[in-house]
Amino acid sequence: MSDLRAELTEILDESEWEWLIPHIQRDAVILVSPELNLVDVGVAIASDNIPSVEQWIDRQLITKPTTVQVGEWNLERNKRFNTLIVQPYVLVKEIVAA
Repeated sequence: MSDLRAELTEILDESEWEWLIPHIQRDAVILVSPELNLVDVGVAIASDNIPSVEQWIDRQLITKPTTVQVGEWNLERNKRFNTLIVQPYVLVKEIVAA
């Protein structure tokens, strides 16, 4: 498990909205709440930790982006996200401008 965590931590990245559009179009983006750690979510998904994932879904801490969110991001092309690829998904966490 620690190898998985180390591997996911290593591929944690930051991306621009434009780079995520193809993944949005194939319905592969999962939006992660600011209160969750992106690597923790990635580890849970990659290791099929169904109870944790179900709990986060039930509490709406991980969701699919809404059409309203996608529309807002389309208007703000320089929007940035922390990203983590856990095939077939791209986990994203909005970076809020200070």
